[in-house]
Amino acid sequence: QLQLVESGGGLVQPGGSLRLSCASSEFTLDYYAIGWFRQAPGKEREGVSCIGGHGGRTIYANSVKGRFTISRDNAKNTVYLQMNGLKPEDTAVYYCAAGAREWVGLSENEYHYWGQGTQVTVSS
Repeated sequence: QLQLVESGGGLVQPGGSLRLSCASSEFTLDYYAIGWFRQAPGKEREGVSCIGGHGGRTIYANSVKGRFTISRDNAKNTVYLQMNGLKPEDTAVYYCAAGAREWVGLSENEYHYWGQGTQVTVSS
């Protein structure tokens, strides 16, 4: 099965930046659409961004457009989520997930492989 591991979370002040990473030691992530999702305490998990397999097609939730950027480094078999201009409402556990095909979008039901999550806390 596809194994995903997130890293890069932490504590940051409002307006700060973090870069999250999603990696696999066994599978080539370029084959898959990779999505980032987040879940804040007491709230449903929501889609943040997705990048398609084998290409540069991307999609972002309206709440993060202009602040977050998703990208791939295939040489490192890693997908990144660069988060700038962080706000307290961005505080959540962030998960990466792999879709079953090259393009999936932001629907949680389209993803079959999930990492364990990394905590992002934005607080002054």
